[in-house]
Amino acid sequence: MQRRIYSFFVFLPLLMVVVLFRPITQAADWESKVDPHVLSSARLNDLSFIIELERLPTVDTDHLSGKNAKAQHVYDTLRAHALATQSDAVAVLNQHEATFRQHWINNTIVATGNAPLIQAIAELDDVQFVAANFPAKIDTPLPEILLNTPRINAVSSMTVTWGISKTRAYRVWDELGVTGANVTVGGADTGYEWTHVDLKAQYRGWNGSSADHVYNWHDAIHERDSHYTDENTICGYTIAIPCDDFGHGTHTMGTMVGGNNSPSATAIGMAPDAKWVACRNMERGWGTPASYAECFEWFVAPYPYLGDPMTDGDPTKSPHVIANSWSCPSSEGCTDPLILQAATEQVRAAGIFPVVSAGNYGASCGAIYTPAAIYDASFTVGSTRQDGLISGFSSRGPVTIDGSNRPKPDISAPGSNVYSTIRFDSWGNKSGTSMAGPHVAGLVALIISANPQLDGQVNAIEQIIRQTAVPKYTNETCGGDTPSSLPNHTFGYGEIDAYEAVLLAQQTVLATTLTSNNITPTQPSPHVIWALILLSLTLTAIVKFRPKS
Repeated sequence: MQRRIYSFFVFLPLLMVVVLFRPITQAADWESKVDPHVLSSARLNDLSFIIELERLPTVDTDHLSGKNAKAQHVYDTLRAHALATQSDAVAVLNQHEATFRQHWINNTIVATGNAPLIQAIAELDDVQFVAANFPAKIDTPLPEILLNTPRINAVSSMTVTWGISKTRAYRVWDELGVTGANVTVGGADTGYEWTHVDLKAQYRGWNGSSADHVYNWHDAIHERDSHYTDENTICGYTIAIPCDDFGHGTHTMGTMVGGNNSPSATAIGMAPDAKWVACRNMERGWGTPASYAECFEWFVAPYPYLGDPMTDGDPTKSPHVIANSWSCPSSEGCTDPLILQAATEQVRAAGIFPVVSAGNYGASCGAIYTPAAIYDASFTVGSTRQDGLISGFSSRGPVTIDGSNRPKPDISAPGSNVYSTIRFDSWGNKSGTSMAGPHVAGLVALIISANPQLDGQVNAIEQIIRQTAVPKYTNETCGGDTPSSLPNHTFGYGEIDAYEAVLLAQQTVLATTLTSNNITPTQPSPHVIWALILLSLTLTAIVKFRPKS
């Protein structure tokens, strides 16, 4: 009996050590999977966070032709993977009666909850990381002092903005007869005044007598941003009809597809006969990683108002190009600079051209440091002035935040003092790479309109724009640039030339091995090829070394 008591007291301290330290080890395991901002904030209040699960590599769509076929394949592949991997997390969220939205484009779930819920989620084996989802403010540049830079120019028999004149888009209309017909552009921004007299006719949801916003508009803003304590939102939340509470999106859309209905009859849009669809990813200029990704997802497979992205998407309704005039800096939302990379790459795989503004962080080297401008999958646009110089606010490369030293921007376009649509059926000037990107999106629409074979061929369109750009050189030396470097980290390949780009597009014939059903011809497997090689070598040896008669 004494020996048993002695053994118990010898074993008891060891047992206490195991019991006491076991929770600490477990906590370290799950806490390592949670963004520190989420951990610190969740101890005080409920908050929004992003549950990241295992992601598939970028979907291979090289064997498919056309945007619709590529978008359908991306949607089917990623949706099936998300449904197969999110079930455990969904069960935990339901147990905690949490509000959440599932997304397939980057295999995430956006949820709202407290610290116990976050711990329960992070402890799941399928969960890779719990990321922050607080808002980012759209960056607007300080005004430049521009001398002798009128907002409009007289060319031929019409009046156009200086950007339309500089890029020679008016010659594309007059001489080549290409105006963007049969192409749809997408805008991801603060919203859009769809009834604007220079935008209404081009809205895909307007047939000339009535409006249908289904598949043509999506609102990714579902609740009031935490930066605002007032309830006086102009637009509301999860709205069914396009609205712009900030004015930024309306201006960018005018540069893409606007008409010439201003009092001065100034033509403002690069592709005036293209149609447009849109997604609101910011409230009064504030967005989140989740709202940005949700718009990317909706563009690949638009779904109806209050529809389920996991079941109701229709990739045939996707646009050909998306203008993304926003940024998500780490200091204001994207604490992980790679958080939107997967979504951006899948947009591109879907055959949709992702135009992204470089940012307005000034002339310092390495100032392109925010999603989605930093990604290789993005076609990143810097801003030029009417005199051909780079805009002072335009961010320069290279990209260093992810360690890639990636050259950026890819291209430049007019972005200073741009005249376009603003809210309340009016027109005005704005400056920023936000104004440069839409010129490029409009050019993409012209290129596809000129040659429908280029529909969904993002790489080919990129090459056309780069090859026909007006070369621009710099002495700024960013990334080791010399005065003869092209591309460089200030202008990229130069300033877009719409006329030369569309001319080249009309002459382009894609070399392809695609069959009529969009599937590459079946190739013999490597095993068969090696078997044939070995058989050939064996027969050669038999013939060579057989006994002579």
